[in-house]
Amino acid sequence: MPEIIEIGKVSSRGQICIPNNIREKMELEEGSKVLFVLQDKSLLMKKVTSETFTNITRPLKEEAKRDGFKESEVNNIVHKSRKEKR
Repeated sequence: MPEIIEIGKVSSRGQICIPNNIREKMELEEGSKVLFVLQDKSLLMKKVTSETFTNITRPLKEEAKRDGFKESEVNNIVHKSRKEKR
């Protein structure tokens, strides 16, 4: 894919408008999911499909299985972590 450089804008609510030609090239439609990765001062955005989601979560699921976590416990762990951060 050729390099495309565009400038987007962040709204007062923190929403980002992705330029139309990038949305078209990435086949992003309303409801599409994207993953944001912040590394140092660079932000990477990647389209998430069921295939990429499986690849992203596979190592997490394997680690959880090794540590004895059950999928049913995940929501409670997330909520507890969020409360502790507040």
